Amino acid sequence: MTASNASAGEGPEYPEYILGTPHAHGRVDPLAALRAPDDPPWDVYLTGPVFLDIIFTGLDSAPVRGTESWARGMGSSPGGVANMATALARLGLRTSLAAAFGDDHYGEYCWDALEQGEGIDLSPSATVPGWHSPVTVSMAYEGERTMVSHGHEPPPDAVRLHQDASGGPPRARAAVASLTPGERAPWVAAAAARGTRVFADVGWDDTGAWDLAGLADLEHCEAFLPNAEEAMRYTGTDCPRAAARALTAHVPLAVVTLGAEGAYAVDRRTGETAEVPAIEVEALDPTGAGDVFVAGFVTGTLAGWPLADRLAFAGLTAALSVQEFGGSLSAPGWSEVAAWWRRVQSVDGQDPAALRRYAFLEGLVPEADVEPWPRRRAVPTIGFRRSA
Repeated sequence: MTASNASAGEGPEYPEYILGTPHAHGRVDPLAALRAPDDPPWDVYLTGPVFLDIIFTGLDSAPVRGTESWARGMGSSPGGVANMATALARLGLRTSLAAAFGDDHYGEYCWDALEQGEGIDLSPSATVPGWHSPVTVSMAYEGERTMVSHGHEPPPDAVRLHQDASGGPPRARAAVASLTPGERAPWVAAAAARGTRVFADVGWDDTGAWDLAGLADLEHCEAFLPNAEEAMRYTGTDCPRAAARALTAHVPLAVVTLGAEGAYAVDRRTGETAEVPAIEVEALDPTGAGDVFVAGFVTGTLAGWPLADRLAFAGLTAALSVQEFGGSLSAPGWSEVAAWWRRVQSVDGQDPAALRRYAFLEGLVPEADVEPWPRRRAVPTIGFRRSA
């Protein structure tokens, strides 16, 4: 595993980051130096559907109609919004998730994996009686994936997902919203009104309109993180960097992921731009890599890091995630980031410029493992009987 070449020049001087100490779940707290008694109880608030993901890997090609394909690998893990929630929690952010969980073994497994396994706050969530968990089957091959999903909307008013005692979403430093063309999510405006910094991503526009006016909640967001194709379609440009600049007319910070080329960002408030190449890795399963990228960027933003460092860290966490099964349980923690940094510096012939790009990690990563590692990973099946 090697770091890709960085931009020319010596690069910025990196500030002294204070990593802090592990919190109650034994994980590094990247915001330890910033915390104050009157802070919100949560660093990040999320809401959305939780799926059970079943992932097949080791396929030589896409499944062919009328034939049977055998996969060399299989894993099961919580998916959907659980991808983002797990990635944030593993990076040490106090994460609160509002979601409906199925009243079945899948729902019970996902709840336990997120609450007990990852330390995610599920107090805004609820189990819905008689409702089954949504399921996604993901097939990874040739560096891409194909997914088939099934599920139903939970019954109306089955659970009040977005309200605390004051009637609004839980107080948090930040929230991540997945925008839907043509729809508003009232909780986004409510969160922004109480000072929560909202980061937004978006999925493919099945309507084909690609109209930014249809992303009404974008006006409440601090940052927008589409991929290159989405950014160009929404702005009518043929260059992802030009698309990022155009997006800053609608949101203060635009971050466009460029796939194998890395990521590019523009901050309208400061005039700053940054571009960081991708890290070259052999991908086992790309499921959830975009969610891990967003989680890494949110972590760096809340910690107050320079824009280029945030892009580099987000890309690194995404690169580490695609080397494991599954969307949520593939997310790296600080011990894995530290192991990568120690290992990459020992590679003979490493490009000094590439190493300088990640020099900010020197003041961040723990010198010794402070959390369980390797992390809990996706398993072929669920429901094994536990030994006495």
